[in-house]
Amino acid sequence: MEARAKNFSDEISSELKNILTYWKQFSIDNIHGGFVGRRDHYNHLIENTPKGAILNTRLLWSFSAVANFEEDKESLKLAERAWNYIEDNFWDKEYNGVFWELDAQGQPQNTRKQIYAQAFAIYALAEYYNLAKTEKAKDRALELFDLIETNARDIELNGYLEAFQRDWTTIEDMRLSEKDLNSAKTMNTHLHILEAYTLLMQVTNKPEVKEALENLVVLFLNKFLDNETGHYRLFFDVNWNSQSELISYGHDIEAAWLLVEAAKTTKNNLLIENAKKANVLIAEVFLKEGYQIDKGILNEKNLKTGEVDTDRHWWPQVEAMVGLDYAWRISGNKEFLEAKYNIWSFTKKHLIDRKNGEWFFRIDCNNSPYAKEDKLSMWKAPYHNSRALLMLLNL
Repeated sequence: MEARAKNFSDEISSELKNILTYWKQFSIDNIHGGFVGRRDHYNHLIENTPKGAILNTRLLWSFSAVANFEEDKESLKLAERAWNYIEDNFWDKEYNGVFWELDAQGQPQNTRKQIYAQAFAIYALAEYYNLAKTEKAKDRALELFDLIETNARDIELNGYLEAFQRDWTTIEDMRLSEKDLNSAKTMNTHLHILEAYTLLMQVTNKPEVKEALENLVVLFLNKFLDNETGHYRLFFDVNWNSQSELISYGHDIEAAWLLVEAAKTTKNNLLIENAKKANVLIAEVFLKEGYQIDKGILNEKNLKTGEVDTDRHWWPQVEAMVGLDYAWRISGNKEFLEAKYNIWSFTKKHLIDRKNGEWFFRIDCNNSPYAKEDKLSMWKAPYHNSRALLMLLNL
């Protein structure tokens, strides 16, 4: 057992270095500043691609987290580059908050205020503050917290609304992406507010952040989690009516461990105990439905029709390894531990691109990668896999 654990640790440590080597080599925009917007499946640079807030904040988080984990001057330098670019280009000097998207030259192109992006900016800025102790980064994170709490928090019905116009007035189309429902409240956005507030609380220890974080933990336990199915519901209207029968295995298991970390950060013993119970419940259902031995993690399922999306996306694999590790440590059930190792065996065999670097975005049920998916884009960043490997090395 000890030999297997050491081998696992050595392998993921090596892969973490591979991931960072890729992003150090291929993400920098030496022409327009900051970072490039897109590389395709074959790692070809797609010129004049817009630059998204999600990619850039995830780069800031990833480089900062790696530099916090071990002395890495190059990651520190790239974290500083990301911080400066976000501050200079993504920050809205007139209405505050971060823009959703810039053009390739760094000028505002889509100025909507998506709460998902504001949350990721908090997450990244807090991690960067941990690294560089730049007070302005912490101040920006707290400013974003105030913007979210003032504009997006539903004081009457609880929860957070999805999106706003540039000036923080209401917007008709609140969707995060084309594949999402136009719902007022979503589990995905709340999940990333949860992780952002968790880190912000650890950095600032402010009572107003703690209150908001405790409220989010309660929402995940009482609103999003369906205890009958063991899944998180994803889309809601403003009155908390569920709008979809779709569940996401990746989001289930990612939220399972993030909720435990959030509860632990509040130091509220009741929330900690309930979050741990939820973690084990979700992990048990996850093993039965979303995990297949030697075949990795399925993507989604429609609970009404039973239809399953059997593609294997890169990020649920690593989130599963973390979530199942938490469940094993909480419950002592070694099935979770065995599944973690098995998922890693599948991932290193089928998801890591040995030819062009980094990981495939997704593969089909026959383990063939989708050549139409990007290697680097708004939605393809080092955040998920680098964070999971860092977490597993630290656990």
